[in-house]
Amino acid sequence: MGKIAFVFSGQGAQKAGMGHGFYISNRTVGDLFEAAEVLRPETKRQCFEGTDEELKQTENTQPCLYLADLAAAIAFKESGIVPEGVAGFSLGEIPALAFAGAYSYIDGFAIAHKRGELMGDAAKKHPATMVAVMKLENNQIAEICSKFKAVYPVNYNAPSQLVVAGAKEEMADFTKAVKEAGGRGLPIPVGGGFHSPFMDEAAEGFGKALEDFDIQTPEIPVYSNYTTNPYGDDVKGLMTLQMNNSLRWQESIENMVADGFDTFIEVGVGNTLKKLIARIAPEAKTYAVSTVEDIKSLKEVLEC
Repeated sequence: MGKIAFVFSGQGAQKAGMGHGFYISNRTVGDLFEAAEVLRPETKRQCFEGTDEELKQTENTQPCLYLADLAAAIAFKESGIVPEGVAGFSLGEIPALAFAGAYSYIDGFAIAHKRGELMGDAAKKHPATMVAVMKLENNQIAEICSKFKAVYPVNYNAPSQLVVAGAKEEMADFTKAVKEAGGRGLPIPVGGGFHSPFMDEAAEGFGKALEDFDIQTPEIPVYSNYTTNPYGDDVKGLMTLQMNNSLRWQESIENMVADGFDTFIEVGVGNTLKKLIARIAPEAKTYAVSTVEDIKSLKEVLEC
């Protein structure tokens, strides 16, 4: 076997009940949730009982999903499965960095909370939506985007799957153009136009906010959405640039495979990243853990 990587779920994966099993069964996770509740009251209720509409709001999604992602990773690590590297999809990069020792778990929660607030505010000021485009090559999608004033290719997810962010008033015409070109556009349940110029103000504010935190070089490799390579010493700079620049997930995974990773475990909620990685690197082993039962089952597989 080559190297194991944990990959942390991103915004859009959220759902009510996330993290609850780990909260009640793992002391480290339980303490983290309680500390988070002190900093941000109502967080536990939103994680465990929030409505779809409530959890779609960026200022709620990000701190809640941070906890759910990190909960799964902590529980899996404490079961004896320790990764040699990590990556996170968009918001998922924040718990990935915490897990890798760039900052404390509770500081990571405060960072996710601030990031969500800033991105939520930017989304209100600059209404935008995101659509996953499939069945077209990425260069075709980028060419269609170029015909619109405020539509941008932002998430390079997998072969023939690119997510775009665009002003709400342009997205109907954009989706029509995609269909006419033989593609298909699927709306993504997020609250703004992330990883695009719509987030410039949020990125600026985030960079300033990070100055209040003690942030170190990660102890294990954390592959950056922005550079597609492991974080170096300028952690704060890369965390800021990630917010308003394209997310290059496919290239990140390809670089991880080239560096010897052959087993990828999505930690957090759902299996979106597991599916994407299976398309990017069909030779890799891919798994997802969202529950205590998932960890027990996968641990048996990995230890065989």
